[in-house]
Amino acid sequence: MRMYPVGEPYDQGVLDVGDGNHVYWEVSGNPRGKPVVVVHGGPGSGASARARRFFDQDAYRIVQFDQRGCGRSTPHAADPATDLGVNTTHHLIADMELLREHLGVERWQLFGGSWGTTLGLAYAVRHPERVSEVIMSGIGTTTRREVDWITRGVGRIFPEEWARFRDGVPEADRDGSLVAAYSRLLEGPDPDVREQAARDWCAWEDAHVAVHAGSRSDPRYDDPRFRLMFARLVTHYWRHAAWLEDGELLRGVAGLGDVPGVLVHGRIDVSTPLETAWELAAGWPGCELVVVEGAGHFAGEPGTAEALLAATDRFASRT
Repeated sequence: MRMYPVGEPYDQGVLDVGDGNHVYWEVSGNPRGKPVVVVHGGPGSGASARARRFFDQDAYRIVQFDQRGCGRSTPHAADPATDLGVNTTHHLIADMELLREHLGVERWQLFGGSWGTTLGLAYAVRHPERVSEVIMSGIGTTTRREVDWITRGVGRIFPEEWARFRDGVPEADRDGSLVAAYSRLLEGPDPDVREQAARDWCAWEDAHVAVHAGSRSDPRYDDPRFRLMFARLVTHYWRHAAWLEDGELLRGVAGLGDVPGVLVHGRIDVSTPLETAWELAAGWPGCELVVVEGAGHFAGEPGTAEALLAATDRFASRT
């Protein structure tokens, strides 16, 4: 499968975004190239060097950053004392604007996947004049309906794994919001309880993306620090439906008008079903939906990766 070399950053730093938070950023590719900002998933996955393989580094100036609480940004959400009250979608949108201004970027392409599509689209709807194009995969908007699906509905496909996930919370909480129940465990005072909740949450994350034979566990979940950070951030964002009004992004993309968008989605992605991507594309005049047969949730899958590469190549010289 054709991919570009990873390359190395030529500039990096830490940006004080307020509230005691410092966001790590790095830039690679061509300093005079077309600006693109990569919006990572999770929340909490952190910036990945692999994401640079989707871009011709002679053509693009590639901006990456670790969202609040994860990666090389501080304070880190693995520390139970880290205040997540100043870590919301609205804070992250403001951080992106501060970073754009800090780097002297007028407009940039948005590239992201999974949770990164929620944050990327929320940024685009808020600041359409700062967006040249949008390229996303594994599309989700973190509505309460989507969160209920991914924590309860998809258990119809993985009943054994879901039963273990459900049984990770106290019996009295099993018929209510599992996200809220796990969040309470992860925010509790007992480190052993927090550790077990993080393990159970990440095991379920592994399960509902496993649509292909031979799917393997994400090796990042072997790291206790990553597990706790990731589980805290995901449950924090999901229990609040990303602090977005129901349907806000679906309504908002109409305002993007002819801003070009390419949404790439796997047909058998059961974590974030195709319906959301289809509805977004239908309501956004400038958007193209690419459905990849036989693909699941991940950007690196055959078919999905090719479609993303075709989009970045097509827009590389667009002004």
